[in-house]
Amino acid sequence: MIVGERIKVLREKSGFTQNSLAEKAGISQTHLRRVELGQADITVGHLQLVCDALGISIKDFFNVNNEADELVSVLSTLSPKQKKLLIDFLKSLQ
Repeated sequence: MIVGERIKVLREKSGFTQNSLAEKAGISQTHLRRVELGQADITVGHLQLVCDALGISIKDFFNVNNEADELVSVLSTLSPKQKKLLIDFLKSLQ
C-alpha cells in the first residue's frame, strides 16, 4: 500500500477529515491532500506527526497485518454456523 493511501484509510477509520487531521498533526491540509493523492512525498518527521495525531506508532502505520490479525481474532470466536454465514455474506459483496 502506498503511504498516502494508508494515511487516508487510517484517517477515515479514525473519523478525521483531512483538515482536522492536518490541524492536529500541525501540517498543512494542502500537503496532506497531495500526499493522500500521491502527488507529494511525506517526510519521516511529518509522518511521525500524522501518526501521533492518529494515536498510532510508525510501526503500526506500516503493519497492515494488524487489521488482518484483528479479523482472525474475531473469526476465532465465531461458531461454525456464524463463520459460514459470514463467508457467504462476504462472497455476496464481490
